[in-house]
Amino acid sequence: MAAGQVVLQLSVLLLVGLPWRVTSSQQVPVLLWSSESSLWNDEPNTHGGHVTSDRQLGQYLDSALNSGPRNVLLFLQDKLSIEDFTAFGGVYGNKQDNAFPNLESIMESSPSSLVLPSVDWYAANILLTYLKEKLGVSPLHVDQSTLLELRLNESIPSLLVVRLPYASSTGVLAAKDVLRANDEVIGQVLSTLKSEGVPYTAILTALRPSRVSTETDLGVANLRRQLLATTTPKYPPVSFNQTQNIPCILFWALNITLHIENSVTDLTGSTFSRTDQQFTEGSFCNVTASRLVLNYPNGLKIMFHMSNVRYSVSARYWASLNRIEVFNGTHNAIFLAPQVSTPSNYSFHCQYVSSFFFIWSNPDQ
Repeated sequence: MAAGQVVLQLSVLLLVGLPWRVTSSQQVPVLLWSSESSLWNDEPNTHGGHVTSDRQLGQYLDSALNSGPRNVLLFLQDKLSIEDFTAFGGVYGNKQDNAFPNLESIMESSPSSLVLPSVDWYAANILLTYLKEKLGVSPLHVDQSTLLELRLNESIPSLLVVRLPYASSTGVLAAKDVLRANDEVIGQVLSTLKSEGVPYTAILTALRPSRVSTETDLGVANLRRQLLATTTPKYPPVSFNQTQNIPCILFWALNITLHIENSVTDLTGSTFSRTDQQFTEGSFCNVTASRLVLNYPNGLKIMFHMSNVRYSVSARYWASLNRIEVFNGTHNAIFLAPQVSTPSNYSFHCQYVSSFFFIWSNPDQ
């Protein structure tokens, strides 16, 4: 393989259509499910950045407790974020990599279920007090062994609390192992309840967010994520329309610079001055994958490969920028950026993307 170097720099990258991720340190997820059907007939009609308040959470719980089972099981984890389900959940049915096989199965098979991805952490902290007042009973802290000794009665309310830990270490493997162990506890507890035939409503949440971060240092520096609306481009973005007049990918960058060995090319002007359809020829969008192709003169191409995966526990589609490919006929380079991801109702925004970590090859060898 001949020696050479290809470097691609993008300053302020925004891609919309296969969306990206926003994180917050002040929200926790709340997952609800029940052995009874039709407790939540309608999904919450909220925008993507909505944070569920304590009052709104109370409304969802009221509808379940007023008409559903009076036996309530609260799985209360020390820390949890919606990003945990993406970072440690299995992709494309890969159960070996999945830290939540029991929880995924439960959410998919339960007659009623509801996922609230972003709930004010204050609401989760007062949840136990709310349930105690609503049911008129004191909480009973249980584990699998004490649960086996209980005899629940369908006509008598009960509030059972199972505390679940989170990893004390900041390591990714430690967090995944603890979450997998918690998932096994959830599966075992629910199996015990099912064997007794007692109807129930279950809740999983946490006292504070875990602030999961899956970023590595491979090619993304100074990451900042925010809504697309917070930035106003000085010129129109590149738009790819899958169908007439309906864009499915928008692309904007403050600066695009390509380094090939000793040659430096600023592509910013030639990227955003093009309005012909041939410039994005080869691009496509569908539910699971998208590709944006930018065709420059002299055979130069830059391709953005994106995927879209639904995680059943978080009930969200998450999009990821899998790789960026550069072709110029002499040098081909592949830049990997698996850490660039976000829920499907967000775009991705970062200050700077550059990579010296790439796979490149000479097509003649």
